[in-house]
Amino acid sequence: MDRLGSRCPLPGSLRPSVLTCLLILTASFVSYPMLRTLSLQLHSAVTGSYVSGTYSVVFVNCPNEQIAREIARAVLDKKLAASVNILPKASSLYFWNGEIEEATEILLLIKTKTSKVHVLSGYIRLVHPFEIPEVFSLPVDQGDVRYFKWLEEGMEED
Repeated sequence: MDRLGSRCPLPGSLRPSVLTCLLILTASFVSYPMLRTLSLQLHSAVTGSYVSGTYSVVFVNCPNEQIAREIARAVLDKKLAASVNILPKASSLYFWNGEIEEATEILLLIKTKTSKVHVLSGYIRLVHPFEIPEVFSLPVDQGDVRYFKWLEEGMEED
């Protein structure tokens, strides 16, 4: 009976090798996103190619051109973006407090690194006059590598 018990562990008791395998699998799943990002950045640096999603375009509506310009300049001064387009007179229809509202707004197209979108969004919420500012981003899938290099240089800290 002792021989059988030594070969067949009791249910519920795991061998150290099984625990080691589970630990390695868990570490792999947890670290995969970081390792993938690092490997894509390395590939991009070596080949000079663009990694999809590295940059984003952030859309922000403003009530008038003066506020749009102030937000655009502040975002650029803080190096949260490298370029901002100000598109005049976008007609907007939206629900607000249960009613359909209509307004003329100014649209900002902000080009930035995807890694800066969270901080950029937080900053815009602080300075924007709307109670709930429209701030959303879309990752850039493809584009001119030289333009992306220019964007990167525009956001470098002094």
